Order: sequence, then structure tokens, then C-alpha cells
Amino acid sequence: METRTRFVFLMHPKEFKEEKAGTGRLTHLCLPNSELHMGKGFDEHETVQGLLNDTRNHCVLLYPGVAATNLSENTQLSAFNSQLQSRRLVVILLDATWSGARKMLRLSPSLQRLPRIMFTPAAPSRYIIKQQPQEGCLSTLEAVHELLTVLERAGLDRYAQPEQLLGIFQRMQEFQISCAADPTRPGYRRQPYSDPADRRKVRGEGVARRDNFMRKPAGAAE
Repeated sequence: METRTRFVFLMHPKEFKEEKAGTGRLTHLCLPNSELHMGKGFDEHETVQGLLNDTRNHCVLLYPGVAATNLSENTQLSAFNSQLQSRRLVVILLDATWSGARKMLRLSPSLQRLPRIMFTPAAPSRYIIKQQPQEGCLSTLEAVHELLTVLERAGLDRYAQPEQLLGIFQRMQEFQISCAADPTRPGYRRQPYSDPADRRKVRGEGVARRDNFMRKPAGAAE
């Protein structure tokens, strides 16, 4: 699915090496105008720094916070549109757990200096097999879906196949749920996935269970 926006997924090494069904990887495979790089700090990463220093690009970090421009707000979106001018929009996403994403940002001052964008999610997370740390948090795939929806509404991009990302997301989860419930699959899981609403929370974070690993809320409000 072609997009005007260039998406850059910066993936934590643990996510890259250990996560077998990472939504960042799935999203990257769906978007030809995207790239994926592994690391913790990116100030010395030649390709990433080349993107940041290219004056033809308008690079932003999709990361929530009080300093972020909320593209779901018309007034903020209008100001953001004027900043683009004729440059290419490059959206950088940190694909990691919350703690991993904070560490990546801390190790990359060049990313800290980028303008930040966010949005107000139109729907709660559809992630069943992983628990979000708080309401409004989304997986990387869902965050890209929401962002493309906002950009298309503003005339800044064309989101031709919104069902593609969400459809793959659903099929990925259905497959994992079926595997977890199959007692003939040795070594996969010893119990089915529980309903996210039934899982305990500790200090607002996911409990330390294999189906409750905390995900980065890439675009939702902190």
C-alpha cells in the first residue's frame, strides 16, 4: 500500500530478535514507503541521520506528551500542515516496550529534538493477546492505522486500504490464539490467552505474564 508519508520504524533489539509477531514488522511489510532499523541509540546511525539532515524532509516523532502536536485537533493540524510546506513528511516510530522506548529516546538526543506528533485514538486497542498499560495505548500497527486515517482526512496522504492493516492484525491474533488453545502444540503455551479485561494490573502496568507484556502506546495520549 503506497503512501506519501515515509514511515521509519526504529526497533529495539529485543523486539527485533525475540518478538515473533511484532506489529512494527508487519506494518513495515505492508508499506513500501517505509524502512526498519534495529538499535538502541541512533545518533551514530548513518541512514537515520541522513533522513534527519535531509532538508527535503520534515521529520517528526510519533510519541505522546504535552509537547506533542495533536493531529486530531483541527487547529493544531492546520499549523502542522503549514510547517510541511513542500517537504516530505517522515514519521519516526519507536517500536519497543514503554521502558525500551524511553531508553531509546534517552540515548538519541537527535530524536529528542524532533517535533512530536500524536493523535486521539478513535477506538480502543484491538490487541487481545497483549495487554496495554493504560487506556488509549495502541500497538505500532494500530498507531499507523490511526495516523494514516488522520492524514487522509487532512488531505496530507491517501489511505487506500484501511482494511489491510487491521485485517492482518486480526488474522495474526486469531492464529496465535488458535495455537495457544491447541494442546497438541508442545512448547507453545500451556494455557489459552485470557481476556485483557480480566488481567490484573500493577501500578498501571501489565503483570509479568507471557501474554501481558507491555507495549509502547505509539500515538495515544500519555
